[in-house]
Amino acid sequence: MQIRSVKLSSRLRMGAAVAAISLGAVAVGSASSASASSSVSISVASLVPGATAAATAQFNNQVKQFEKANPGINVKSVQYDWTAPTFAAELAAKTLPTVFTVPFTDGDSLGDAGQLANLTKYVKTYSWSKDFDKAAIAEGTDAKGQIVAIPEAAYAQGLEYNRNLFANAGLNPNDPPKTWAQVETDAKAIVLHDAQVAGFSVMGANDNTAGWILTTMADAFGGRMEKGIGAKAVATFDNPGAVAALTFDHNLRWNDNAMGTNFNLSWGTSNQAFAAGEIGMFISGSDVYTNMVQGFNIPAGIYGLAALPQQSSGSGASSPGELGGGTLAAVTPFASKAQIAAAVKWINFFYISPLVTKAGAIRNAKSLDDDNQPVGVPTFPIFSQKIYNQDLKWEEPYINVPETAFAPFNKSILKDNLVPEPEAATQAIYGDLDSVVEQVLTNQNANIPALLQAANSAGQASIAQASASS
Repeated sequence: MQIRSVKLSSRLRMGAAVAAISLGAVAVGSASSASASSSVSISVASLVPGATAAATAQFNNQVKQFEKANPGINVKSVQYDWTAPTFAAELAAKTLPTVFTVPFTDGDSLGDAGQLANLTKYVKTYSWSKDFDKAAIAEGTDAKGQIVAIPEAAYAQGLEYNRNLFANAGLNPNDPPKTWAQVETDAKAIVLHDAQVAGFSVMGANDNTAGWILTTMADAFGGRMEKGIGAKAVATFDNPGAVAALTFDHNLRWNDNAMGTNFNLSWGTSNQAFAAGEIGMFISGSDVYTNMVQGFNIPAGIYGLAALPQQSSGSGASSPGELGGGTLAAVTPFASKAQIAAAVKWINFFYISPLVTKAGAIRNAKSLDDDNQPVGVPTFPIFSQKIYNQDLKWEEPYINVPETAFAPFNKSILKDNLVPEPEAATQAIYGDLDSVVEQVLTNQNANIPALLQAANSAGQASIAQASASS
C-alpha cells in the first residue's frame, strides 16, 4: 500500500502541521555504545490530546517494552500536538518533553539557534546512521554539520476525500477528481445532497496552516511562493499559481457556497471534522489517516486519498507539483548527557528500528494490527531505497488499510513532480500568508492580487530577518 519508488531528490520540507506521531517500534534494533546512567528519566512525545483508548494503550505498551529492554531508563509519555504558536511557547517556557518532533522546516534553524541537543556522537553508534537519504538527514543537520534531529517520516500532500459523501452524492468514490474543475463540481454535488457539510474545505487558522495549504495549492497550480535560498531568497507571493489557488477558493466559498461555515480549521480540527463526516474533501498530508484513527476513531470505509490535481496557471508559471515534507525527532538542549543517550535509544526503539530491522518491522506491524491501528498508510523513504523496499516486504502480511482507500493516490503520485517547501523562513512565510487566506474566505470583495502583493512585503521582511539571525 505504500509508495515504493519515490526518492527525496531535493531538500524536502514539511508544512505548518506535523503529522500525528505514529505508533512506533517494539524492537530495539542495533545496540548503541552510548549508555545511559544506571537510573535516568526522560519524557517523550506521545499521541495527540484526545487519542482513543486503543491508541493510548498501544503507546503505553511500547513504553513498557522499551523499559524492560533498557533497565534503568524511566519513560514518561506526554501528549503532544505540534502547532507553530504552541511550540514556540513551550520552547520559550522550557516545557517541551525530552524527546519531541518538529517539521523538516525547523530542524536546521532550531539547531543553529542552539535550541536542540547535539545528537551526533550518539546517532553515529548505530549502523543506520550511514543509510539515510541525503536530503532527509540534511533537514536535521545544522550549519556546523551536527546532527540535531533524526528524520522519522516523510509524506506528500494529497486530496483527502470522504467516500461515503461521494457515494451519497451520486459520485464514484473510486474515481476522485483529477482536475480542479472536477473538485469544484464534486464539491457542489456533495453540498447539493447535504447542505450541512463542506464539499471542499481549506485550513484557515492563523497558525501557519492557512499559509501552508495555500502554498500547497499554489504549487499544484504551478506557482512558487519563494525563489532562491538563504539571504538571496526572494518572496514571490503574487505568482500566477497563488492567484489561481485563491480564486478557486473564492469561487467555492462565495459563488458555490460549497465550503461550509467553519473557516478557522487547523490541522487537527480538520482531521476531526473529516472523521466526523463534516467535510467532503480537504488537503493534507498523505499520512493523516493514522491521526484520524488514533485521535478521532474515523469510521471504517469512509476514507479516500487522491493525488492533488496538477494544473498550470498559464504564462510564467512553473511546473505544477505536489508539496512534500516530513517529521524529525529531536531532543531538548536542556537534557543531560545521560538523558540524551537515553533519548536516542528511545528514538531508535520507537521510530527507527521498524524501518531498518526485520524484528522491529514485524513486531511493530503485528502489534499495530493486533490493536486495530493502521498498517500500510502511504509514506516516503527516509533511508535508502533498498532498505525501504525490504521494510515493505517485512510488514506486508500485516497491512490492514483498505487498498481502495489509497489506490488513487498511489497510482498518480509516482508521475507527479514532488516539490520542496520554501527554503528560507518557511514557517514565517506561512504565517505571512495566513491573513490572505482569511480575507478571501471572509470578505467577498477581497482583492486577491493586492492582498498577495501586500503580504509579499511582509514575506521579504521575514526572509531578511531569518537571514540576519542565522
